[in-house]
Amino acid sequence: MRLVLLGAPGSGKGTQAGRLKTHLQVPHISTGDLLRAEVAAGSKLGLQAKEVMARGDLVSDDILLGMLEARFSQPDTDNGFILDGYPRNLAQAAALDELLVRIGQPMDIALQLEVDNELLIERLAGRAREEGRADDNPESVRKRLCIYDEQTEPVIDFYRQHGQLVVVDGVGTLDAVFERILEAIAPVRELG
Repeated sequence: MRLVLLGAPGSGKGTQAGRLKTHLQVPHISTGDLLRAEVAAGSKLGLQAKEVMARGDLVSDDILLGMLEARFSQPDTDNGFILDGYPRNLAQAAALDELLVRIGQPMDIALQLEVDNELLIERLAGRAREEGRADDNPESVRKRLCIYDEQTEPVIDFYRQHGQLVVVDGVGTLDAVFERILEAIAPVRELG
């Protein structure tokens, strides 16, 4: 199963991705982790990314897409993957779709974890207290959520228009949310 996991900061994407990885026996690919690994490995794309980041710029979509293509060529992705943190905008969604079709691994499903913004602010404030994270204060969280909503709504529409979007209620116990996710992806798994 090839799955894109969408959800605002604090929606539980990382936690549920870890559970799905084990359940589906496919790798969890986080673009942030991938970027750090490529830079650490000193790969051609990693060196390009390092140079861009050293200037304080954002890594281009082309570099990220190149890293994803290299990652998708590894044998552990033959049975699928869980993609987390990408795509973040419409251009990335379209480019990812083209890449996956070209390499013969079209996306199966985009799963959006939906959580009310006020609950997300509460969750992130709790995380800030527990982990001492200054970036999770209510004001910065609200700003990040606004940016997420603005940038990601077109991505959600993209997958909705392609008939690939499934929305799952991300509120409840970890087990309850995971069960909802499994129910949501079951029809796609049966087709695969």
